[in-house]
Amino acid sequence: MMKKLNRTNATETNSYPTRILQFGEGNFLRAFTDWIVDKMNKEIGFNAGVDVVQPLPNGMVNMLNDQDGLYHVYLKGIKDGKPVTEFSLVDCIKKGINPYSEFDSYKESILNPDLRFVFSNTTEAGISWEESDTLDMAPQASFPAKVAAMLYMRYKEFDGDKSKGLIFFACELIDRNGDMLKKFVLQHAEKWNLGDDFISWVNEACCFCSTLVDRIVPGFPRDEIKEIQEELGYEDNLVVVGEYFHLWVIEAPEWVQDEFPAEKAGLEVKFVKDMKRFREQKVQVLNGCHTGSYAVSYLSGIETVRDAYENLEVGSFMKELVYDEVLTVLDGTEKELKKFANKILERFANPFIRHQWQSIALNAMSKWETRNLPSLINFEQKHGMLPQKLVFSLAAMIAYFKGEANGEAYNVQDDEWIVDFYKEAWAECDGRPISIYNLCEKVLSLDKVWKQNLNEIPNLTITVSHYLFLITQVGMKKAVKAVLSEDNPLMQITIDKMNKTEETVTA
Repeated sequence: MMKKLNRTNATETNSYPTRILQFGEGNFLRAFTDWIVDKMNKEIGFNAGVDVVQPLPNGMVNMLNDQDGLYHVYLKGIKDGKPVTEFSLVDCIKKGINPYSEFDSYKESILNPDLRFVFSNTTEAGISWEESDTLDMAPQASFPAKVAAMLYMRYKEFDGDKSKGLIFFACELIDRNGDMLKKFVLQHAEKWNLGDDFISWVNEACCFCSTLVDRIVPGFPRDEIKEIQEELGYEDNLVVVGEYFHLWVIEAPEWVQDEFPAEKAGLEVKFVKDMKRFREQKVQVLNGCHTGSYAVSYLSGIETVRDAYENLEVGSFMKELVYDEVLTVLDGTEKELKKFANKILERFANPFIRHQWQSIALNAMSKWETRNLPSLINFEQKHGMLPQKLVFSLAAMIAYFKGEANGEAYNVQDDEWIVDFYKEAWAECDGRPISIYNLCEKVLSLDKVWKQNLNEIPNLTITVSHYLFLITQVGMKKAVKAVLSEDNPLMQITIDKMNKTEETVTA
């Protein structure tokens, strides 16, 4: 019988003092930040353990604790021009905490005098303002409110000792993630009347670093887990697969780099004074291509990024979206940007990685707003016309949220209110051009997602409607072929039908 992975059976493990509190127990942080800390511990004696906090009531910390915080990272990719696979046992996690059922344990970790760093990845929707959060909640609902409350606990426990402040590395894929987190933390401090002295302590003793993370992490390898476990010799139910490539860009003062010297361990961790250029390129090219292509690919019957990239039509769609639309609005020379894009897209063809589109589809609305909407808006303003592949990807996403394609239902994962919104909106849509137009108009008016009314962008509503109507009429495979060919008769038929809708709407 195969041995279960735990610290009794895996004898060659280390125990470190907890110096890091991590909000998020999912695949990405475990294959990225925890893997980095593990490397630092073993290569340069960083000597840091991690307590992992589950941000939501339901999560995976019980599974993590069942394995005493141990799991394997399985890297697959290209290293020095050659294909490599590499296993590593990560042993830096001390314990997992569900603050909703183990608040005392959570508080104990917060008041740990050795605590110095906080890592977070609470998804794009995680760093947000929640008006109903109060100081006496145990815990608060939103991540920024949790941070405000935990800092106040430390401030009181250590009598305002500035050496007990914390360094935050925010990994959420939103612009200026560290700055946004600090903004909401201070907002809660003001709302809860925590006092000027506390606010000064937060400003002077704590550092909120905006960061950019880059590693493709497909997650748990369901299809090959038995073979992997046999190779490992352990029953590891938290194996996480990632690509070999990794990059962490951290905007921070030099003293933070001194405290977190990851580059000394040979890791691709860059400390910079201004990360704007790095972020725009990475988020709008890599993440933007992922989010801009997931619905097109999945509704074409393609389940993984690599299969989509190697598909004639969908692969062409992905390349044209990046090279013809996204790159044209980014800062940098054409040569520099194409070199960057080439490197990014090559990673999509990694023969070892099965990056499922369904995992990329999680929280797709907030991802599209962050990753794709800036490219669409900047393209329209710069060129005086709409970027057709980006607009088509928006229509494809609306189609995806129907939760059904080719007579088969699939699970849509997003905020509950978004799922409910689409369920009602699609139930009201009867498939006629005017009904499709009304559906698109409703989606584009969701300023809670878009931070604006997208119906005000010239011709966007009717163009999205053209594409969504086409998708509903002929299916995604034929629709992609049509959008790749401007003279495809399917497109003209769709436009003719939808033009009648536009006349009806504007009459």
